[in-house]
Amino acid sequence: MPTIGGAGAPVVIRIGRCPSRALRCDGAVIITWLGHATVLIEINGVRLLTDPVLRDRIGPLARIAPRGAAASVGRVDCVLLSHLHADHADLPSLRQVASSIPVLAPQGTGDWLRRKGLRDVRELRLGSGVTMGELRVSATPATHDGRRHPLGPRGEAVGYLVEGARSVYFAGDTDLFEGMSQLKGSVTVALLPVWGWGPRLGPGHLDPERAARAAELIAPEFAIPIHWGTFAPRWPGGRMADPERPAREFARLTKRRAPSVEVRVLAPGERTEL
Repeated sequence: MPTIGGAGAPVVIRIGRCPSRALRCDGAVIITWLGHATVLIEINGVRLLTDPVLRDRIGPLARIAPRGAAASVGRVDCVLLSHLHADHADLPSLRQVASSIPVLAPQGTGDWLRRKGLRDVRELRLGSGVTMGELRVSATPATHDGRRHPLGPRGEAVGYLVEGARSVYFAGDTDLFEGMSQLKGSVTVALLPVWGWGPRLGPGHLDPERAARAAELIAPEFAIPIHWGTFAPRWPGGRMADPERPAREFARLTKRRAPSVEVRVLAPGERTEL
């Protein structure tokens, strides 16, 4: 199983100090969950967007949650891309928000993303990172198949640790692995996937019980469940009877397994300040 660790030569992405007067530049972290694995992270005057999927349809999947803030995310300084699955690396959404800004992506994905129209792709191997203003963003392991189906490239799957005045761990899409415990004591808020997009969950994913175990291993101050209740297959029987159940179950199980962790369940488009 992968572990958290490794090191790489730092790369600098130049971002102006506190680029927007409207953005908090103190120790606050502002999180806006836009649905599925798309999260706007505002920290130290920098706006980071994870796995942008801003459309109502992706192949056979249709958005079942209100689109809300996903329609307009405003200025973004950098995109964090966890892997190449279509529900995480949606090319029209990427071109919309990241045609001329840096995209951090796993090793082995850069050439394909550039051919698809993204100009500034920075590949990160596990443990390597970039500095961005007062932030350091590092690639962390993920236990997930990162290849682009059916005939696309085979890249890694990663998560990201964003460190500034506070710290944010974006797990991407992953199953549980014991190396998560190496993050213990270093994470303010963990963005943890708790389900997928259908009534059943395939390998390489966290369900509510394993996500609660991840929260126990990492012991963040706050945990926010993501990757649930946003998309569903369009065929009959493809939608969960209760799409909100995984988030509720995660909150209940985390309270039992890791009572010191505060869980904040957000609706798509909802924002919270930590």
